[in-house]
Amino acid sequence: MRKLAYLLLFLVSIVTVQAQIVNPAKWKSKIEKKSDTEYTITLDGVVEGDWHLYSQFTADGGPLPAELLFNNEKGNYLVAGKAKESATKTTYNDVFEVDETYFDGPVQFVQEIKVTNKDLKNIQLELGYQVCLDVCISQSNFFVFDLATLTATEVANFEEATADTAVAAAPATEVVTPVKEEKKGLVTIFFIAFISGFAALLTPCVFPMIPMTVSFFTKQSKTRAKGIRNAILYGLSIILIYVVLGTIVTAVFGADSLNALSTNVWFNVIFFVLLVVFATSFLGAFEIMLPNSWANKVDSQADRGGFVGILFMALALAIVSFSCTGPIVGTLLVEAASKGGIAPIVGMLGFSTALALPFMLFAMFPGWLNSMPKSGGWLNTIKVSLGFLELALAFKFLSNADLVLQAHWLEREVFLAIWIAIFGAWALYLLGKIRLPHDSPMDHISVGRLAMALLVSTFTIYLIPGLWGAPLKIISGFPPPMTYSESPYGVGNSKGGGSAEVQELPDGAKLGAHDLVAFTDYQKGIAYAKSVNKPVLLDFTGFACVNCRKMEDYVWSDPAVLSLLKKDFVLISLYVDDKQLLPEAEQYISPETGRKIKSIGNKWSDFQITHYKANAQPYYIVLDADENRLSSPIGYTPDVDTYKNWLLEGLAKK
Repeated sequence: MRKLAYLLLFLVSIVTVQAQIVNPAKWKSKIEKKSDTEYTITLDGVVEGDWHLYSQFTADGGPLPAELLFNNEKGNYLVAGKAKESATKTTYNDVFEVDETYFDGPVQFVQEIKVTNKDLKNIQLELGYQVCLDVCISQSNFFVFDLATLTATEVANFEEATADTAVAAAPATEVVTPVKEEKKGLVTIFFIAFISGFAALLTPCVFPMIPMTVSFFTKQSKTRAKGIRNAILYGLSIILIYVVLGTIVTAVFGADSLNALSTNVWFNVIFFVLLVVFATSFLGAFEIMLPNSWANKVDSQADRGGFVGILFMALALAIVSFSCTGPIVGTLLVEAASKGGIAPIVGMLGFSTALALPFMLFAMFPGWLNSMPKSGGWLNTIKVSLGFLELALAFKFLSNADLVLQAHWLEREVFLAIWIAIFGAWALYLLGKIRLPHDSPMDHISVGRLAMALLVSTFTIYLIPGLWGAPLKIISGFPPPMTYSESPYGVGNSKGGGSAEVQELPDGAKLGAHDLVAFTDYQKGIAYAKSVNKPVLLDFTGFACVNCRKMEDYVWSDPAVLSLLKKDFVLISLYVDDKQLLPEAEQYISPETGRKIKSIGNKWSDFQITHYKANAQPYYIVLDADENRLSSPIGYTPDVDTYKNWLLEGLAKK
């Protein structure tokens, strides 16, 4: 709540208002012989970029410590305590609220071994660790040290080792969500922010500033080249101001903190309220403005000349135009905050680039000013349209809170009805049937406005069949899933009305997406899998997980995949954000993370971290009925064929 309050105060002060990377650590290993029975094992690691890898001695309750696990069940050798490690640094982690100790530079572990079985041929070591940047990812690397040749080999798992392996350990956990998926997310944020920047440009507060500002630079400069240079500096100053804003949001609250807030109930409720305020402002109820004294002080500094003067001119633009740009910037920061990581910086870079480009381009080519449309009522139309969009987006945050609480206040039908009303009202506004406070009188609408009205009307009509059970794949992930509705099969559907024969479900199971029988209790699901002799598809998911819904809507709905899931697998879906409290007797302190496990969601999240060294959703594992893994885990996999082949691979090993 304290961090939420800080974030709210930060946004209010403005108004006066995976991703994941797989294997970011690379390792080299070696073994040295000191005597007939004594050996030294050394692991040297290099961690990419700004990722942090944590010491064996980092405090409980924070990121997971590194751990050297020897496959030594037969007691063939003695391990001399904890491994020696290279230099570390300790800082306070605001997210976990503990001191964390991580490696400050290259990572090294040195472990002394004394062999007690002279016939031993190799030593097998699993290095488990967690790396954190925008998200925390748990990893394992496996090493086999040959005592005869004194060579070290890294393997995918101990099953690849020689026949001298005593017991095969679990394969290395991998987060299959690839690097390009995280990059794709940031590219998407940049693109949306860039489009938002152009939208802000076409508002009454910014658009009229373009010819005035460009004329100032071209007329006040002694040469055309100097005017162009100053305009470019002006544009770069705009970018700098907004990127600094995004950097502050990321630095103050921390990448992991922002990411963790995405399923927090209060985070979503507060931002719902903020977006409604922003939308109401855009619709014309009131203006959100910064104090005039700020603008006057900044404007007085703009006369200093040079780069400093130009920087203050850009800052003056940001302040004066805040009544139009503020709600857009606030919305972008809210959305980027829910993504976590450097998303706020990327979002502000995209927004400011679009905002700055016209000032630079028109200064280079002043003749283009003659072709610019004149200011008028169309600018307010764009501003109002942005208000309708913000109002629709606000209900997505409220829906997230409702899904996490499982309160069923904003079920799918209600959500769609609200969106139909919002977009329907927008269409009527564009057609001139609704007038708002700042609209100019008009006796006709333009062709462009009519085209936009038809587009919005088409989208509104597209939403309506969703009330009768249409999947609405275009907006997958925005409305609640079909299973979270008054009538899961659509309004008026006889099956939903209860006239169809009720399917008898096994104990601990419920009907999930596409009528799949899904167990929400792991042990009951495993017991059922043994009774029917089928493999298990273990699905770590979340009520507010957008990518989980996309997998269900786009991948699981494929006939071939759906047939496999229904006929050949037992589905166990564990919701890591389920807020339902465990009975007092079942609450415990996690041995893995040191945190108090109070809710069902805590329990399944801890289960995922403890058994699979991962904390991302969606996350899928194929198991046999004895809980042995049949294939490597995978994450968000939108390609149907890839996911189907992965299922078939696991099925073939049953």
